[in-house]
Amino acid sequence: MARILIAEDDPLTAEGIKLLLSASLHQVVAALSDGHAVLEQLPALRPDLVVLDFDMPLRTGLDVLRTLRERGDKRPVILLTGSMSDKRIHEALQLGLNGLVVKALAPQHLLTCVDAVLSGRRWIDHEVLHRVMDISLSGDDADDPLARLSKRERAIVALLLKGMRNKEIAGELGIGEGTVKVHLHNSFEKLGVTSRTGLALLAARSA
Repeated sequence: MARILIAEDDPLTAEGIKLLLSASLHQVVAALSDGHAVLEQLPALRPDLVVLDFDMPLRTGLDVLRTLRERGDKRPVILLTGSMSDKRIHEALQLGLNGLVVKALAPQHLLTCVDAVLSGRRWIDHEVLHRVMDISLSGDDADDPLARLSKRERAIVALLLKGMRNKEIAGELGIGEGTVKVHLHNSFEKLGVTSRTGLALLAARSA
């Protein structure tokens, strides 16, 4: 069980998220309606995890994430988004965002994301992650080291970032586990890293 702080300015959505988390035995320490209140009450509430709506009054979820990281606060943060631009998501990932869930899919994906993040993994909506990686690989970001990877290698890195194991990646992409290992080995050599952890860290910084 984790202590979770929710920030969502729509009361109905906030109540739905609260019920979803509480039913999974997590403790919702507060449900706030704006980013300013989050920053103000965070020290007293002491949550293990913060779930933020991106589009909130006073301070957006991205503003709150940025401020927390500037303060050296590394506690896990999950953003809920309905209309967050890919470039904003790109910025959030660079700030160390731990999870991102499309709001319309929260009933299906939020608990999966929460469990992954609490176990120390990053969980980003699959389609969103692919779009953001496309930004990294565009001409606007020509210095991105991931540009050295093939399309298949980038797909594998995207799934690795979600915490998936080789067998799971193989099943997701419809290829053999041995093929996944070969692509990972090639990616290591192209990017100058020696482990899955090093590859994930490089990809996360570039995402």
